[in-house]
Amino acid sequence: MRSTKQVHHGNMPGLFEGRAGRVYDLVARRLLRGVYARFAEDLADAAPHGGSVLDVGTGPGVLLAEVARRRPDLRLTGVDLSADMAALAECNLRPYGERARAGQGDVTALPFPDDAFDLVVSSFSMHHWDDVEAAVPEIARVLRPGGRLYVYDFRSAPFDTVVAAARARSLLEGAPARRLLIRTGVPLLPRYARHVMTASS
Repeated sequence: MRSTKQVHHGNMPGLFEGRAGRVYDLVARRLLRGVYARFAEDLADAAPHGGSVLDVGTGPGVLLAEVARRRPDLRLTGVDLSADMAALAECNLRPYGERARAGQGDVTALPFPDDAFDLVVSSFSMHHWDDVEAAVPEIARVLRPGGRLYVYDFRSAPFDTVVAAARARSLLEGAPARRLLIRTGVPLLPRYARHVMTASS
């Protein structure tokens, strides 16, 4: 029987810098494109018309590019702790002009004002966060009332830590949290979990 124990791997910046970062960019744009396309369909359905979306741990920005193709009305922003990843994301988002941008940023100290986004998303990033508990109030701070957090990650990622941190601070309680296991269709990544939380109105 497979363990459901939650795992936190912590930040590994070497995986996302220099040549390793360029390899990751290639993998994300080629091998995992279909997975990001599934996420993008989900987000395209969820985001309000003319809304603002923040992708935390955006990597090379592949998810935002997929969302941009589907929803030209949205304003899209990506942040990543790695300067190299943020630069790759900026390059990959260039075809979408001013409506899709990326820069360097830490999920525990997001460089945005309060109530800045209608939707915050994280894909395969949360299991690397060094301080998941500190990330929760920052995400809640930048979400507008009624805005939603979508987290896509491995089933072993620390989803329960996010829920506990939110509950302890009475945050992201606008609707019951929802978690769903979804098949990817990719042999190396057969399933992932999608977790949705909503900011209070």
